[in-house]
Amino acid sequence: MAEYWFDSQEGLRLFARVYPGPAAAAPTVLCLHGLMRTGRDFEDLAAHLAAHSRVIVPDVRGRGLSARDPNFNNYQIPVYLADLQRLLTGLAATRVAIVGTSMGGLMAMVLAATQPGAVAGIVLNDVGPEVDSGGLARIRGYAGKAPPVRDWAGAVAVVRMVYGPALPGLDEARFEKLTRAGYRADAQGVPQPDADPLIAEPLKDTSKAAPDLWPLWGAIAKVPMLAIRGAHSDILSAATLARMQREKPDLSTLTVANRGHAPLLDEPECVAAIDEFLAAVGAAPRRT
Repeated sequence: MAEYWFDSQEGLRLFARVYPGPAAAAPTVLCLHGLMRTGRDFEDLAAHLAAHSRVIVPDVRGRGLSARDPNFNNYQIPVYLADLQRLLTGLAATRVAIVGTSMGGLMAMVLAATQPGAVAGIVLNDVGPEVDSGGLARIRGYAGKAPPVRDWAGAVAVVRMVYGPALPGLDEARFEKLTRAGYRADAQGVPQPDADPLIAEPLKDTSKAAPDLWPLWGAIAKVPMLAIRGAHSDILSAATLARMQREKPDLSTLTVANRGHAPLLDEPECVAAIDEFLAAVGAAPRRT
């Protein structure tokens, strides 16, 4: 894995991890994380996919090692996509398959609509053209409002409180890993959320936080897609997934038991479905 640094149009220093893959000609997979998360969520999946693909995993501005924006109004999808374009151009990635969790999936759909030749296929992890209002209200309730903690045990407790209901049965070691993907120790060694709390500000405007992408759904109908849904998701409703299938009959789907928003993508059925999908779009070899 290599670190890749690049600058936004206005000079914000941004970061991505790049897993080179087996050869220079290997297909490229782009992994896009959720709203208050970081690219570290894809650590295991990226390492797995790198056996056959180059994998690019950015920290979206305001998260992880990417700089925080002094103007919180820039925390919205059109700005993120402008950053993404600079990243892909810098890495000469002209065509990618995308794995997008939540916000990352929204980004993927908009990118496919605006740059159709750049997207070979999309894995939508627990998100669709319509975000359920109940889930959006829940996210508004915690985004940017994490209570202070003194140590990693305290950080794990906060993460368990926020994500525990969506991840029943998850063991302590996995919660620890989830926490370390979303927190980073400060100079004093105290864990801090690894995302700018001001990311929550644009969530007050539903049109920015959860844009209605149904008008784009038809425009991207020819893009191969796999939709993964947590069985108890409050972001991607069963009704929305059913409409997605009606309007795009070739949509591949997977519902993950014992998961809400969002599956972690280390579940065996998720890994198998992603491998099969990427093979179908030419971003991985087929399983034998």
